[in-house]
Amino acid sequence: MSEYDVEQVRELAKAYALLNAVEHSGKAAVGPVMGKIIAEKPELRRHAKEIARIVAEIVKEINSLSIDEQKRLLEEKYSWVLERRKSREEKEKTLPPLPGAVEGKVVTRFAPNPDFAIHLGNARPAILSYEYKVMYKGRFILRFEDTDPRTKTPLPEAYEAIREDLKWLGLKWDEEYIQSLRMSIYYDIARKLLERGCAYVDDKPSEEFRKYRNKGLLEKYPPRLRSPEENLELWDKMLQGYFDEGQAVLRIKTDPRHPDPSIRDWVAFRIINPELYPHPIVGDKYTVWPTYNLAAGVDDHLMGVTHILRAKEHMQNTEKQKYVYNCLGWKYPDVVHFGRLKLEGFIMSKSTLKKLYEAGAASGFDDPRFATIAGLRRRGFSPEAIRQIILEVGVKYTDASISFANLAAINRSIIDNHTKRIMAVINPVPLLVEGLPWSEKEFNIPFHPNGKLGSRPIKVKGPTTTIYISSDDLKLVRNSKIVRLMEAFNIEVVEAEKTPLRARFHSLSVDEARKYGAPIIQWVPSENNISLLLMVPEGLDIEYRKGVAEEAIKTIRVGEVVQFVRIGFARIDSVEVDDNNNVRKIVAIYSHA
Repeated sequence: MSEYDVEQVRELAKAYALLNAVEHSGKAAVGPVMGKIIAEKPELRRHAKEIARIVAEIVKEINSLSIDEQKRLLEEKYSWVLERRKSREEKEKTLPPLPGAVEGKVVTRFAPNPDFAIHLGNARPAILSYEYKVMYKGRFILRFEDTDPRTKTPLPEAYEAIREDLKWLGLKWDEEYIQSLRMSIYYDIARKLLERGCAYVDDKPSEEFRKYRNKGLLEKYPPRLRSPEENLELWDKMLQGYFDEGQAVLRIKTDPRHPDPSIRDWVAFRIINPELYPHPIVGDKYTVWPTYNLAAGVDDHLMGVTHILRAKEHMQNTEKQKYVYNCLGWKYPDVVHFGRLKLEGFIMSKSTLKKLYEAGAASGFDDPRFATIAGLRRRGFSPEAIRQIILEVGVKYTDASISFANLAAINRSIIDNHTKRIMAVINPVPLLVEGLPWSEKEFNIPFHPNGKLGSRPIKVKGPTTTIYISSDDLKLVRNSKIVRLMEAFNIEVVEAEKTPLRARFHSLSVDEARKYGAPIIQWVPSENNISLLLMVPEGLDIEYRKGVAEEAIKTIRVGEVVQFVRIGFARIDSVEVDDNNNVRKIVAIYSHA
């Protein structure tokens, strides 16, 4: 034991135990604390057993404190560990340099398909592209890719919804384009490709093309052998409506023996029946539509995009688009591919979300069960939390899975210090308190332990009053002789089996409660309270929990986040009032603990 400073180890253990506890709802664990100490002082590894005993003792001590006491100690006595964590996080959030990037000349883009709102996975390229724009003092483009009215039918309301999501995330774009308004540009490019012999019109059944392609005989495919003049004539016929849907396409000539059959002579334009699939912006004006690879590839060049950040599933598309670039003598942008991003416990398939939305099974893009940006916003997450989690994941090539607990921990650290705390009880149980030594007493309770958010008065009448406690606290009440009502006074339990429960006044001080080891429970007066409906999303289900909250909840506006004591953070979703405009009921959506 003399080979190291025991007090120094104890102080390190306290610092890291407090940090670990605050990050995990007030409960530290020995393992992570041990890991931090050994990482900081590797020489202590040979004393691991002795260190583990010290850590276990400290963790038990820290876990006996309330989370408010833990936060106070951490901020007042061990702030250095918070600064060290912040410094480490800032370092981890630094994005790697872009290949070939020149300050002032970098142009990135975010190109969503407006067939639905964006979700956390879609937001990744948007946030990363914007951050690189800022890093290199360049430009950031928003481009709506809406040239597939049949398979990925654009939703009229999605355009503005995406704009609003990006604004909420703090992303400001320098230019905006909508591809369906650029059709003449794509038609001109098609003509150039045909003139140079880099493309051809295929008017054969698709089965015929696949037969030649799959047998490696594309060099002999009759449509491919036509002259540019013949193809230009057929192209004009496509534009003039000579062909019906499925009767002709325009293909880009590629390596006819490419190892990936899907790359061989890929489709650049196809015919879509405008009567069956009208476009929300241009209606039935066009029948010949460019595919994603043609429109995206062309726009990246014409808009001067220097760096593309997109999922690795687009690697095949990169290869396809390079055939267009090579034909026209263009330089392809630098590309950074990254893996898929998943939020555990949430559906991330846009097609699935869209089906639920169109079937009326969702309340909107902002349904709190969805991992859409709008859904996370409605659930009470901050834009800073979403940006931070995306920057932590960065541009890793491997797929990434974000735990909801991690996202919640980040959000909690951001919003906690400026979020008011309100007492609320779910499934309220009446408790009659007798013997109060006052006719009326006012308790002035701060909205937050930091004292920066003001306070509110709660009046308790005497000598007898009724309060509500949560049904979840019945076990505590039944197993305890003395109970402390949070921020108020202590009671002695008289009857805990029948309702209303009965108790008598015991004392006022916290020290007295500690002497008896009294548990602390939240409570709400039986008078001047507000009906509460708490919506708790769980997968594709929503649990509706009924309760009451203290009157001060009326000070929280719709859209604000509140912390219900010992329940968790929630966002006020709606307020119901009576005929006299008095608040009757508040609906809140549970965010996280």
